[in-house]
Amino acid sequence: MSAQISTDAAWRRLHERATAPYRKAGKFAWHFARGKLGRDPVFRGLIERGLIGQRRGRVVDIGCGQGLFMSLLSAMNAMQAQAGEWPSTWPRTSATARYTGIELMPKDVARAEASVGHLQPEPRFVCADMCTVELPASDLVVILDVLHYVDLNAQEGVLRRVRDALQPGGRLLLRVGDADSRRGFAISQWVDRTVTRIRGHRVSPTWGRPLKDWMALLERLGFSAHSIPMSEGTPFANVLLVADLKDIE
Repeated sequence: MSAQISTDAAWRRLHERATAPYRKAGKFAWHFARGKLGRDPVFRGLIERGLIGQRRGRVVDIGCGQGLFMSLLSAMNAMQAQAGEWPSTWPRTSATARYTGIELMPKDVARAEASVGHLQPEPRFVCADMCTVELPASDLVVILDVLHYVDLNAQEGVLRRVRDALQPGGRLLLRVGDADSRRGFAISQWVDRTVTRIRGHRVSPTWGRPLKDWMALLERLGFSAHSIPMSEGTPFANVLLVADLKDIE
């Protein structure tokens, strides 16, 4: 029997696998992928808590950027297929059958297609506005640090369309900033604007909500949600909302 790999060693291997494809998209894409995956606690948090889950074959990633979540899913599939590569303490996830990434910025879509467009199952990247694009039927929708770019009414509109696209048993993973945590929220917004400029994009106004308002909105839209702090190791006020569709009787 092969020795079990430690979680830290597994994470290092997963990090290498998921970021390696970005070398061919240029230095910026590769360094951005390594920094984002290595420093942002949300990715490892999703894996260790088993939040991606089973029966999540159809994934929609809204605000996908250069497709890092797709690359992570592919790397996870590869590691789970190899004996001794996946820690026993990490829940296993189902293989992704279909991935759709939606991104407004053409440069990010181009980097995604150049780096991870060849991965299997072949991803689909759509350059479009999340407020108007048609969302395919999905089992899992991921929206990380994106909704604050549109106003409050538009935020609700996106979430309504996500709800309608999710199939029975579907899940939304939504990371937002808690506007009640004023210092952390302000820092995260400043960093967000700075990164936006570095990536060559126009800086737009942003809109936030207190955590209690996010939770109330999801409840009103038919989700059962709980929150998980997701700023470990950072000065931000980020919270991950895990929202499952309620059963309709």
